[in-house]
Amino acid sequence: MPKDTITKVQEYKDSLITKAETLITKGFPEKIVELNELLSTAMFNERNFNEVHQDLNIPVMAPILLNNHDNDGNANDDHPMPKRARKDDVSGTAVLGLPAGTVPCNKPLCEMIKVVKPIIRKLVEDSNLLKMWISFMIPKIEDGNNFGVSIQEDTLAEIQTVESEAAAFFDQISRYFLSRAKVVSKVAKYPHIDDYRRAVVELDEKEYLSLWLVVCEVRNRYSSLHDIVIKNLEKLKKPRSSNTESLY
Repeated sequence: MPKDTITKVQEYKDSLITKAETLITKGFPEKIVELNELLSTAMFNERNFNEVHQDLNIPVMAPILLNNHDNDGNANDDHPMPKRARKDDVSGTAVLGLPAGTVPCNKPLCEMIKVVKPIIRKLVEDSNLLKMWISFMIPKIEDGNNFGVSIQEDTLAEIQTVESEAAAFFDQISRYFLSRAKVVSKVAKYPHIDDYRRAVVELDEKEYLSLWLVVCEVRNRYSSLHDIVIKNLEKLKKPRSSNTESLY
């Protein structure tokens, strides 16, 4: 392997270690304070469900009266009409276009999502950085004196869990839009059924509460990671008493 390549890899490792240590000592405390301030703003603190209620822009069309022309000649017939075959599938209104235009997304929730998504992305990036930092700190496998290594492995597992949870928050947001679109399509097809309209309201309120909870969970994850790393910083950096510099 060319010496220049080895040098670049070592420079990358050194740079990553420096970034991770700065993140732990300075970045995490600043992020925790920033998230606490965000949770105290009107957008997240008041949690008034009325703020996310929005009209769907789907009007209820006037009912259509159908004349039964087949029975005009039998108006005075005393014989009962034969029963029609039962259909379990009730077809709704064919949706060729909405008279009032498109159905907009929930604007207040979209504004919240614009704020929350960068926070989630940042947690994923910071978790990945810490994960690589600890991986570089793990010494080569040896018999005995592995208590510090076990601390590194436990901390690494905790960071990986946080990274997975943060990635799941993104999936939660995309599933909200998909679920809402399905219910709104039901409203368009069955505009006279108020339960579908109410289902959209309930879904919006649920997402509103979920976004607040996501920010709280991100703040809590930053706090827990900062706490566990600071408490075990010495063992994470030097897991063995013998100052072994060999790494994976």
